[in-house]
Amino acid sequence: MTEVLDRLADVLRADGGLLAEAVVDAPDGEPARHGALAAAGPRAAGREAEYELLVEAIREGYLLHYAAGRVVSSDDADLALLAGDQLYAIGLAELADLGDLDAVGELADVISLTAAAQAVADEELAEAVWEAGVVAVGWGATPGHQAAKALARAGDSSAAEALRTAARAAREPT
Repeated sequence: MTEVLDRLADVLRADGGLLAEAVVDAPDGEPARHGALAAAGPRAAGREAEYELLVEAIREGYLLHYAAGRVVSSDDADLALLAGDQLYAIGLAELADLGDLDAVGELADVISLTAAAQAVADEELAEAVWEAGVVAVGWGATPGHQAAKALARAGDSSAAEALRTAARAAREPT
């Protein structure tokens, strides 16, 4: 699972600058399941490696905003925040280059909905948003997914379970 994080580190080092100076090797066994989940869906067919990398870039940006990065490390909180923003932009720009504007919208929603969840210290909701968002990237957004996101936006306490249910349903064969 760390292979995609190694690729992300290589991309960031190649770009140079302050962000490249903050890149570290991901610990062995470091989880990178979000990118793999998105890449496993039919919407990513033939471009699995690209989807896996760009989702993990956005996940790394999220981690730099709210926890600790896996491949970017800095004791400077301002640099970590700026690096997180840059990683968000890298991932969304890659998706736009692939022409997948639906996935751009889904991951933009992940960024905004997880920010709202973090603002109220709701880690369970934040992780449910991530799971449902990457499933929507890989399999497409369903009406259930859209309804669950609306619950999250409204601050409904059932949003996390609705998001997880929508994600499971989207992956089930019809």
